[in-house]
Amino acid sequence: MDVIGKSVPRKESPDKVTGRAKYTGDSMETGLLHARMAASPYAHARIVKVDTSHAWGIQGVRAIITGDFCDVLTGEEIRDRPILAKDKVRYFGETVAVVVADSEVSAKRAADAIHIQYDPLPVVNSPAAAIEKNAPLVHENMMSYEKAIGVASIPGTNIPSLIKIRKGDMEQGWRECGTIIENTVSFAPSDHSAMETRSALAEISPDGRIHIETSSQAPFAVKKYMGLYFNIEQGRIRVKTPLVGGGYGGKAAIQLELIAYLASKAVGGRKVKIVNTREEDMVTSPAHIGLEARVKLGCTDEGKIRAAEIVYLFDGGAYCDKSSDVARAAAADCTGPYAIEHLHCDCYTVYTNHPYATAYRGYGHAELTFAMERALDVLAEKAGLDPLELRLRNAVVPGNTSPTRNVLTASNLGNLQACIGRLRILAEWDDWKIKTIDSHKIRAKGISCCWKNSSMDPNASSGAVISFNADASVNVESGVVEIGTGTKTVLAQMVAERMKMAPEHVHVRIRVNTMITPEHWKTVASRGTFMAGRAVLEAADDAIAQLLRIAACVLRTDPEELELGYGKIYVKADPSIHIKVKDICYGYTYPSGNSIGGQIIGRGSYMQSRMTYLDPHTGEGRPGPEWNVAAQAVEVELDTREYRYKILKAISVIDAGKVLNPKGAEGQVMGAMSMGLGFAGRESFLFDGQGVVLNASLRDYTLIRYGEHPDYVVEFVETPCVEAPFGARALGEHGLIGMPAALASALSRAAGVRLNELPLIPELIWRLKAGMPHDSD
Repeated sequence: MDVIGKSVPRKESPDKVTGRAKYTGDSMETGLLHARMAASPYAHARIVKVDTSHAWGIQGVRAIITGDFCDVLTGEEIRDRPILAKDKVRYFGETVAVVVADSEVSAKRAADAIHIQYDPLPVVNSPAAAIEKNAPLVHENMMSYEKAIGVASIPGTNIPSLIKIRKGDMEQGWRECGTIIENTVSFAPSDHSAMETRSALAEISPDGRIHIETSSQAPFAVKKYMGLYFNIEQGRIRVKTPLVGGGYGGKAAIQLELIAYLASKAVGGRKVKIVNTREEDMVTSPAHIGLEARVKLGCTDEGKIRAAEIVYLFDGGAYCDKSSDVARAAAADCTGPYAIEHLHCDCYTVYTNHPYATAYRGYGHAELTFAMERALDVLAEKAGLDPLELRLRNAVVPGNTSPTRNVLTASNLGNLQACIGRLRILAEWDDWKIKTIDSHKIRAKGISCCWKNSSMDPNASSGAVISFNADASVNVESGVVEIGTGTKTVLAQMVAERMKMAPEHVHVRIRVNTMITPEHWKTVASRGTFMAGRAVLEAADDAIAQLLRIAACVLRTDPEELELGYGKIYVKADPSIHIKVKDICYGYTYPSGNSIGGQIIGRGSYMQSRMTYLDPHTGEGRPGPEWNVAAQAVEVELDTREYRYKILKAISVIDAGKVLNPKGAEGQVMGAMSMGLGFAGRESFLFDGQGVVLNASLRDYTLIRYGEHPDYVVEFVETPCVEAPFGARALGEHGLIGMPAALASALSRAAGVRLNELPLIPELIWRLKAGMPHDSD
């Protein structure tokens, strides 16, 4: 192949590195109004009174809206969330009122001047507390909410969703086990920390049409749900998205768009802009889900895992939104990439008084992987087995079945054993696992394995349009949002490969406009390359067929006798007989003036087939097209005096199916690895006893900084997925998924204690080493 497999520079890079790139928050124009929010300082409280009298005294204020302005309930899985809190607040940072003013300064001053009287209520501050018998109810009327298919709530509780996975015979499984262990893990919600904070603009034209511009990963979902929530014809809603400065799942949620729309409605349809501050982005907008989990595993004397009993308690926060779907995705892959015949898993989504959860890179899989991999390390220790050997003996292979009882094949699975084998060499696992450097420094390694199904909607679709320019270059339109993944560059490579042309002659439109751009479900789940790739290849084939038909008329032959390539259409048997593409891509004119054809416009679409909803009582169903696998390792150096540590090396070996753009793929995986190590080692919300987030700023919420990164090693195995474009598998999330587990494994080995709680800060290691309880507050 001439283009696929080559490191092609990203299409949007020149604009980004020169500062020409425009993001939603950069939008400015005359007459633009600004909105700012007044947020709750309580995690759970009744709203007694909202006094806006002082706020109206601020010059430039145009409107002030509260929960009384709109009774609509929102949420993709459960319609449980008011756009603005009404009657009571359910998490610290929840929006109670919005001010619209001539300037952002005036709006902020007015928002701060709103006096809100609260009556505090008991706080549900953890998943374990949420399921206690007499726990305060976060939602008293949960059973009255409208729910999506497959959402099974438990009345009178804080459990909006329970998904059960049942497979095999548990009694038989335990009888076959010579070694049985049980392990628990936990971590609190955290932030996505995208460089660009969320933002949105809304305007309502005189004819009632709604115009939204948003920093969203899912502009077509914004259009869909705004139509559903407000009973508006979707054709009257236009959503535009430019470049997005990182999303990681957090910008798939629909929140600020709804606030901006209400704000515009309150001022007669004028355009209103709202941009989160960093603090608002962290606690007012949705967060990364938390988890408490218990895993019981048993294996034979030969190290074959026969039974698993798993309980996942996902911290969905104050509203369900997407958290029950994250839990469903985790339930579907609950065992990790291991062949376990006898399985019992209960996966709960629970309401707490924490910021509500949404998608996060890995979509429940970094979470389940941490729980499973920590349990595997305990099992290996008790059974006296090498941790890598235990994983290798139990790695899924073609012919095994998934927890959802789907038969796995080389195409829909990949080759985990090959990934583990290569990791063994790269990590030098057999040479050493732990060694002393000097009197107070120890180095150690940890490993993990992971897999991920896309868990997308069964009716998710993607479309593409290819149009020719008169110079024979082409334009590609796809609804994929460029969030930093380089997907649109990969789509250009696919078109260039299929049409045998240079990638620089393929022009990709970056901005998405739902009025004219073919729909792409959402830019999530590592589905851009798979779904949009299938669509653009179909569009390319459509355009090629049109070219061949016109060329056949001109060259007086059958289309089947012709071939496209290198700017020409030629006769296969005699390439000297040809016509240039630029002479027919806008139609062909004979010497007499008679003309045929017209501009070549190819169209393509793709919808994933053979997917089904999961049965919430048994877990049976087909959650997605393929399970993709990876093996990872981390090497650390621990100072035993202060329990500080350095991450020296991080390794990922991923079955990519086919690497389409090597440098792009490597960058994606490295970025994901960094994100996974940050989540594992330092990123977490700190809640006080009343559910207040104590570190809602980047001064206190610590990210990995320049100079702190380890040596990243990335390699790929290539086992093609026959359904995917050119065999390429998902890989944008896999670099993150196993990093927390691998880091915990390495540090546990170095410190000589079991580390089952995130983040892995020195204080946690010190307390556990000293035998003291760790107070996460």
